[in-house]
Amino acid sequence: MASRLDDASFRKLSDECLALHARWLAEFDPDELDFREGDGVLTLEFADGGRFVLNRQAATRQMWYAAGARAWHYDWDAEERVWVDDRDGHELGGNVRRTVAEKLGAPPATSRG
Repeated sequence: MASRLDDASFRKLSDECLALHARWLAEFDPDELDFREGDGVLTLEFADGGRFVLNRQAATRQMWYAAGARAWHYDWDAEERVWVDDRDGHELGGNVRRTVAEKLGAPPATSRG
């Protein structure tokens, strides 16, 4: 179940989320997939010029993820300790890994986040 976060908790959890994904992305060959991070935004840049963006939205206390023409909004689930989609409940970490794998044509690594 999604929970409403105070500002400090949201900032801490969103920073942890971005750092977790940055660590995962750092394992890729930068000629295939590079990334930039800063000010609550993680931008994934692919060799073909494509971009995916993971960022925090302080006003709604959500994490937003855009991959190509698709976009999702994630709320924090305090019980499960993961970010979950506000429509169908899928986990952010799994979706990032799946969409990156689809883009690169490689099997996804699994992780929660």
